[in-house]
Amino acid sequence: MDKNKIKHYLIMAASTNHMLRGDLLLKEQGIHTALVPAPSEYGSVCAIAIKLKTSDLEKAEKILKENHIKLYRIYPEKIKKLSGLVEKLAHSVISNDFLAVLKKIEEGEELTYEEIVLLLKTERKAEIEALFHAADQMRKEIIGDVVDIRGAIEFSNICRKDCKYCGVRKSLKDLERYRMSEDEIMEVVHQMHAIGMQTVILQSGEDLWWTPEKILSLINRIKDETGMKITLSIGERPREEYALYKEAGANNFLLKIEATNEEIFKFIHPDDDYDTRVQCSNWLRELGYLNGSGNIIGLPGQRSEDIAKDILYFKDMGINMIGVGPFLPAKGTPFEKYEAGSVEMTLKAVAVTRIVCKRVFLPATTALATLDRDGQTKALKAGANTIMLINTPAKYRYNYQIYSEKNMVDLKSAYKAVTESSRKFPPYLKVDWEVFKDAGHTEK
Repeated sequence: MDKNKIKHYLIMAASTNHMLRGDLLLKEQGIHTALVPAPSEYGSVCAIAIKLKTSDLEKAEKILKENHIKLYRIYPEKIKKLSGLVEKLAHSVISNDFLAVLKKIEEGEELTYEEIVLLLKTERKAEIEALFHAADQMRKEIIGDVVDIRGAIEFSNICRKDCKYCGVRKSLKDLERYRMSEDEIMEVVHQMHAIGMQTVILQSGEDLWWTPEKILSLINRIKDETGMKITLSIGERPREEYALYKEAGANNFLLKIEATNEEIFKFIHPDDDYDTRVQCSNWLRELGYLNGSGNIIGLPGQRSEDIAKDILYFKDMGINMIGVGPFLPAKGTPFEKYEAGSVEMTLKAVAVTRIVCKRVFLPATTALATLDRDGQTKALKAGANTIMLINTPAKYRYNYQIYSEKNMVDLKSAYKAVTESSRKFPPYLKVDWEVFKDAGHTEK
């Protein structure tokens, strides 16, 4: 293969630890990198790779070898062409403009802002179906058929922020507040570990009772007792704190931008600053986290153009995990009377995000499952590749409702979504799926 024609390479290290250390070393030496899910032919669904420009490859190899980073293999990034995509649509009612964009997708070309807007704005049934098919084919080619399943523990609903849409905002007086103890959290972590789950998501409001010392203690126990990967979702913190958690073993961090339109961002976050949110995300990237973000579809005043800019933000920031979910009103908040976001627009945003950002983790979100009981199945057919289970203990679960009437996502609902979308379960889970198969037949 002619090296001059290759734009990027993917570096696979011998372990996740070496991968993350190597990525941080390269960033410190001024090499622009992105941590991306490895292509299906190069590793498991959880495997990650360091993506970098061809011009930086020789320097990067030298740095990694000098610092004893064990490399597995180095691959040229393949441009993913979706063979036969347009040919299959020969008899569909599709506009010439839409077809032209599909041809670019088929050839693996990058889309412009205007083309992304066109995809999001379509209301023709045939075009929407073609969009979902293209995203699903892109997902299959790049990630494969296995659905990554992770579990979230919502360990505190106490929050210092007053976001207008949120069901745990500090101004809510009737909400029963809770804060799980470290031992309670560890009990759930061990339950998750026992069934083979590899990643635990620790999610909470911005609860400053959880000091760096307490969070570090929790991270250390999870690593020492289970070795599981850790995703933190605890909001905006100083860079020094993010660095401490990374050094202690935290792997991923989820901090959603929610809206890149700064007017909308300020409207929904009266006590937040847009530049601070972006700065936090930059810090997380610099520190070598797998960086998670996302947006909310259907916010007041939001247009297709805004969603297109969100998607380009994810691409330009090198975001690794992107949560795209519909707006859902929460009782007792200033937004409780607003209309919920559209399932169709959310699915279109999921599909376009897959097509534009390509090699990313893209969840079939809980919010989508709440708005539409088949929402996760539909998302898995439109480019998504991850499901997040809710592992919060039952006695606390009801009081962690960022939006009202949140649907329960557990192994049973995950089984339904994965089987109905003709996808595969991750081999690391020690679960007798026949139990859920039999339960499904019984309900029918």
